[in-house]
Amino acid sequence: MGPAAPRLTRRAAWLGHEGPLPIIEGTVIRLAVEKLPSGGVNKPVWLWWSGTGASPAEVDRCWQAFLRRFDVEHTFRLLKQTLGWTRPKLRDSAAADRWTWLVLAAHAQLRLARPLARDLRRPCERPAEPNKLTPARVRRGFRNLHAKTGTPAGAPKPTRPGPGRPRGSKNRQPATRYDVGRVLATGEPYARPAHHKTGTKPRRGSSLATPVHRHDPDDVG
Repeated sequence: MGPAAPRLTRRAAWLGHEGPLPIIEGTVIRLAVEKLPSGGVNKPVWLWWSGTGASPAEVDRCWQAFLRRFDVEHTFRLLKQTLGWTRPKLRDSAAADRWTWLVLAAHAQLRLARPLARDLRRPCERPAEPNKLTPARVRRGFRNLHAKTGTPAGAPKPTRPGPGRPRGSKNRQPATRYDVGRVLATGEPYARPAHHKTGTKPRRGSSLATPVHRHDPDDVG
């Protein structure tokens, strides 16, 4: 551990900064382990913290938070790719909140079903103990567990889908569009360009694209 002063570059928040860029003081932490579980080369990892005069307890909290970052990233990857967190095209913020809670409930079920599910591993994966299965591997064997588990709901009744909107008719109830709330690096709110707004783009097959035939006086035909 030791003091450090990284050099800034003109990007992100410092894109429009006038004059020389300042030097920000901080603390460099060298993280090294004696042995890796995979048996690879244990190269040291260098971490930088914006605080100065860090105590041993603060240093331990910094590198532990860095290791925790991998768990958070893999959790978001599971929610998006495996559980379909960002798959539906929701139009209401309340519906997005409900869908998020449903995804979290599914994630909790996978965690609770870890000691009950079978390890349906792929040929490239190593065997794992039942209490150490990842949620993605629990999901593979969850269908067999779900078939043996009872449900308080009644049997579904046969029905037919509704008629829906007639083919060729226009949607007379357009969905409400909400602002995404994006903010630029300069702090100003994002504004859609003028050529992206409705009604400013020329339509295909308009009168501007129709050829005009002129009468030639020398043409006797």
